Amino acid sequence: MPKIEVAEQPGVGLDGKPRPTEDRVALLDNAVLVLDGATSPDPTRALGGWYAGQLAERLADALRASPDGDLADLLGGAISAVVREHGLRPRDSPSSTVAMLRWTEDRIDGLVLADSPIVAFGHSGYEVLADGRLASLRRQRKLINEKDVYARRNTEGGFWVAEADPGAARHAMRRSWPAGTLESVFLATDGVSDGVDDYRIFDWPGALEIARTRGVFAVLEAVRAAENADPHGERWPRSKRHDDQALVMVDFR
Repeated sequence: MPKIEVAEQPGVGLDGKPRPTEDRVALLDNAVLVLDGATSPDPTRALGGWYAGQLAERLADALRASPDGDLADLLGGAISAVVREHGLRPRDSPSSTVAMLRWTEDRIDGLVLADSPIVAFGHSGYEVLADGRLASLRRQRKLINEKDVYARRNTEGGFWVAEADPGAARHAMRRSWPAGTLESVFLATDGVSDGVDDYRIFDWPGALEIARTRGVFAVLEAVRAAENADPHGERWPRSKRHDDQALVMVDFR
């Protein structure tokens, strides 16, 4: 069994006020799940954190029932289960990112849907398993408001995320590594990966060094320190001063 370390802390809402985190982490005997529920500006809608929690439970059940099953199939089935139980409708439901890591005797499998990356560190370097479609649309200024987001969610040429369409699972990014080739793996929500991708206060090997020497929570604190130095989003424009943060380090050494 690998050693697993988890660090989490909530951010703030779109109104700048504290509220519970919408990130969800699940640890299983041979898998780790990290989900980031999308914050909705409409308080009457079901919360992304609620949906992320429901989906995490169904995914965990599916992995326990089929520990060697195809990850995309398991994700699609879990989305279908949540849709049936709660009567969700495509493009009118809360959504969540998904990052899944599963290890068996002969391989390590990763799946990423939307912007919660997996970073795998091996003997010869590191590899980022990421879904860059959301970031690309933001750079093109095609996701200016909530209407844009709903119009491009789970559509060709848009972005794919766990919501009420089980078919989104087939658009996830996937990678497998032979067992024994990886030393450590990160699973992160964008409240952590922003420190690498947007703020550039460290790279992923630098984050790994911090996690190994000072603990995984120190990585979160470094990102928060950068955000506190830019409280009004002038250097790094963002919708919230602090996003929710979740970081899991799986150590196979």
